[in-house]
Formats: sequence, C-alpha cells, structure tokens
Amino acid sequence: MVLRMELFEAIEKRRSVRAFRRDPLRGGDLERILGSAILAPSAGNLQPWSFVVSTTEVIKEALAEAALNQEFIAEAPVVITVCAMEGRSAMRYSDRGVTLYCIQDTAAAIENMLLSATALGYGACWIGAFNEGDVRRILNVPPMARPVALIPVGVPGEEPQKTTRISLEAVLHHETYGGGRLLRRPIKRRSPPRTSGR
Repeated sequence: MVLRMELFEAIEKRRSVRAFRRDPLRGGDLERILGSAILAPSAGNLQPWSFVVSTTEVIKEALAEAALNQEFIAEAPVVITVCAMEGRSAMRYSDRGVTLYCIQDTAAAIENMLLSATALGYGACWIGAFNEGDVRRILNVPPMARPVALIPVGVPGEEPQKTTRISLEAVLHHETYGGGRLLRRPIKRRSPPRTSGR
C-alpha cells in the first residue's frame, strides 16, 4: 500500500530520524523522492545539483565514518549524497552563485526529499557534519561538485518526539526588521538588479 499524506501534515510529521530498519524502500519510491528533489526552485533555473545514491554496505559504512562516526547512517537502506554544482551557478552569478545560490538551491531540493520521504512513510535525516574530503574520496566526487549533505532514508526504527520551536512571534518582523518606521523616500536604483528568479 502506498502511503500518502497532505503537504501540511507531512511538514508537521517530518522528524530527523536516526535509527532505521533494514527493510528496502518499496519499488519506485526512491525515484519519487529523487524526482521531487529536481522539482525544487533554483536561481535562474540552473538546477545546480547532483545526487549520489549509495546502497552497498561498504560505502554506507565509509560514509558513516566520514560523518564523524554517525553509525545510524549505515543502517539506512539508502544514503543520498547531495552535491552542489558550484561551477554551474558561477557561470551566471559569479561568487554569489558559489557562496549562496547553489547552497540555497540544494537546500530546497533536500527539503523536497525530506517531505516526500515523510509523505511516503519513511524517515530521513539531513546531515551536514562530515569530512568533505573523505566523502569526495569515498564517492569519487569530481572537483566541480561539492558534497553538501548526506541523507539516509528508510523505514524508521524510532519515533522521535516533536522538537520545540521558537515561536513565530519571536522571529516575525512586519514591514522592517524590528518593526521600525519605514523609509519615507524610496531608495534610488541606478539600474534594475539582475534577477536570480526561481
């Protein structure tokens, strides 16, 4: 049976899962999760991402070791390594493409995967704590790609409790940061900014 849930339910139920059963993903589900990733918005629609899917034990164990010995990574049947294609963003947006846009873009793709995995009844975890050089070596990642996240995905072996959140009121600002008075005169622009439209 294919499990589905509404978007806001998936957002509410998503948790960082750090224990997995060995059950494989159901047929077609991995492709659906990855398919949701490439539907994410990206600056200039450059789609500066690539994905390495690892299922063999030796590679998963090596990735777990590279991720500061987070052993639960190797428990998952699938580990997805997300890579930012820095050069693709740099061609249009120079340094800002490398330092910001391609990171934002891959983050959007990752969140799509996390929500899709949740909607299909799986658990996942967004891992950024790893030795980048070791991951490059293990997966033979070329210089034009930068590993930015490891995402283990599988049937949850735990039910993490809901974490506390800073209230919306504490992080929301109206009109200006801190709610101060607006500028009375508009800022003059010399020329329209170049859009990075997603």
